[in-house]
Amino acid sequence: MTLWNWIALACAMAYATKLIGYSLPERWLTSPYMDSIAGSLTVALLTALTVMNTVAAGPHLAIDARLGALVAAAFALWMRLPFLVVVFIGALACAALRLWF
Repeated sequence: MTLWNWIALACAMAYATKLIGYSLPERWLTSPYMDSIAGSLTVALLTALTVMNTVAAGPHLAIDARLGALVAAAFALWMRLPFLVVVFIGALACAALRLWF
């Protein structure tokens, strides 16, 4: 199977998923249980994306300055600092770790 076949298959699956979503009864989509699932799924997907971008270097795992920057940014978030300050602390930590190691 070529790359274009895989892309076409992924497009068809995305379209089918969207079509199934439109065909569900409205009471299923407006229930508090579905709101909880949708919120949890969003957080899980964002967490997976963050972790993959932090510790992946191609097909290999890489523990480098990005992990330290993530820890520093997480600590800044835990301290409830403004988002711009969190980004600045993460960038500063990454730069310092890359300079040091």
